[in-house]
Amino acid sequence: MPASIESITTAALSAALDTSTRRHAALAANIANVQTEGYAPLQVVFDARLEDAKAALRETGWLDVSTVAGLRGEIRAAGSGTEKVQLDMQMAEIARNSVHFQALAQAVSRHLGMLALAAGDGRK
Repeated sequence: MPASIESITTAALSAALDTSTRRHAALAANIANVQTEGYAPLQVVFDARLEDAKAALRETGWLDVSTVAGLRGEIRAAGSGTEKVQLDMQMAEIARNSVHFQALAQAVSRHLGMLALAAGDGRK
């Protein structure tokens, strides 16, 4: 049985915030190791989990909360350590990720505000 839209929205926002936080940690590690010889840059991936979610959607026609919550990205090495970390690209990604995180935080705030309004029977 499909879960409520509220629980799926909450799970999706939580997973997105968590992935954004992990991406920031990976980028920070890359910047910290820009001069480290043999360092393999890190990246956040969730391709396998996304494929699992797509398969579940095809099979059942809907996603449950646990599937959506499982869409958190994993930090992995982006290469073999032969490529150098490009500081300017990492800084640009940090800026992009920060804007993305801020947008997600606003979405969480609005979502929780709507839940509070609903819980108070529309009274502020």
